[in-house]
Amino acid sequence: VQLQASGGGLVQPGGSLRLSCAASGRSFSSYAMGWVRQAPGKGREAVAAISSTLDTTYYADSVKGRFTISRDNAKNTVDLQMNSLKPEDTAVYSCVVFPRPKYNGLDDPFLRGRGTLVTVSS
Repeated sequence: VQLQASGGGLVQPGGSLRLSCAASGRSFSSYAMGWVRQAPGKGREAVAAISSTLDTTYYADSVKGRFTISRDNAKNTVDLQMNSLKPEDTAVYSCVVFPRPKYNGLDDPFLRGRGTLVTVSS
């Protein structure tokens, strides 16, 4: 079972990046999936999550209106479109699976993939 994230890189403030995550080994269509990030010297935070039925999303206040999460259960993928990036968005972003069909804002993920580094700098 593996979660493989891709799409990170260096981008200027105000720019955009799209992160993609491909799950392999089993289907996670019954669980909420999302993205967490960890900035240098800081704790890990949930950035965005999407329910198993795709009808409910969660966004951290710091990214609302700028990030959009989507998923494709048939392909076992979850993406994160990040627009209007800020230097404070610099972090390692990891794809995760939560233990319930809908993320409740508190759950810890039960599976986390290796992250991809996003650096926002001029």
